[in-house]
Amino acid sequence: MRSRSPHQRPGRAAAVAALAFLLVGQHAHAQVDPLPCWNEGPARKAVLEFVRAATDPAGPGFVPPEERIATFDNDGTLWVEQPIYTQVAFALDRVRKLAPGHSEWKTEEPFRSILSGDRDAMTRFTIQDFARVIATTHSGMTVDEFHAIIKEWLAAAKHPRYRRPYTELVYQPMLELLRHLRANGFKIYIVTGGGQEFVRVFAESIYGVPPEQIIGSAGKVKFEYGRDGEPTLVKLPDVLLLDDKAGKPEGINLVIGRKPHASFGNSTGDRQMLEWTQAGTGARLMMLVHHDDSRREYDYGVNSKIGTFSEELMEEARRRGWVVISMKDDWNRIFPFEK
Repeated sequence: MRSRSPHQRPGRAAAVAALAFLLVGQHAHAQVDPLPCWNEGPARKAVLEFVRAATDPAGPGFVPPEERIATFDNDGTLWVEQPIYTQVAFALDRVRKLAPGHSEWKTEEPFRSILSGDRDAMTRFTIQDFARVIATTHSGMTVDEFHAIIKEWLAAAKHPRYRRPYTELVYQPMLELLRHLRANGFKIYIVTGGGQEFVRVFAESIYGVPPEQIIGSAGKVKFEYGRDGEPTLVKLPDVLLLDDKAGKPEGINLVIGRKPHASFGNSTGDRQMLEWTQAGTGARLMMLVHHDDSRREYDYGVNSKIGTFSEELMEEARRRGWVVISMKDDWNRIFPFEK
């Protein structure tokens, strides 16, 4: 029998060790939890089972890669919307900043109440009042100028409760969900009742969603040549698309041209988007974030003017098999900055 030279053994041992390391590493990688901030329960299970079904080519729920579309509301679904929408806070600050050039606002509503800090009066503002504030503060400049104003505000503004920039008040479990869907071939769109240009400024940096994948309420713009002769788009006070309620599936059809296979919201304004998502074949996932954690975030729903989660919506979710995410029970961590 032929004997091995002693110097051959270390080489073989090294190869075996390298193979073992590779196999262990692959196993460890396979065991990485994609949703560490989600507690065990129906919500987490629904996400994992949906992704498994959508990506299994041998299964009945398989979704071809080109059809893997997921849509997310923003306010209250991806980041904090209380005590007022972030964009409304921005608009109120803009009124104060522009006030020196508008002496008439001292006696003219809704501007008078904003400038005097009359919170009771502001809680009674109508949709028309807010529309007037938005139209006044979001028009009369180029799109690029508007983006620069938003960036400057976001860099300085702090949330009244958390005393942190609004861009830090994103939900860590939803960031994990975005990453998990993306890793499995899903294209993510944000479909928001908020302003399209407002959300485009920060969505890529905090969610990884580029400007062309933002569908939101949009104002009209006008093509003009600037003083230097360069082409510009100037923001007008007129509404082009109100991306809320029925406007959400309408906006999805206009921009995407496909039904989503997964949709995520948190209020009555998202109902039609989830209904539209469910009205199709293949694996489907419809989820609603329920704000029920006053200690770590907020507890609101039925009686809130912001992020209204009506009893009718809850009943529809039960009837249709939509998954309601309890912040209190389903998320062991809410914000990235929590330890």
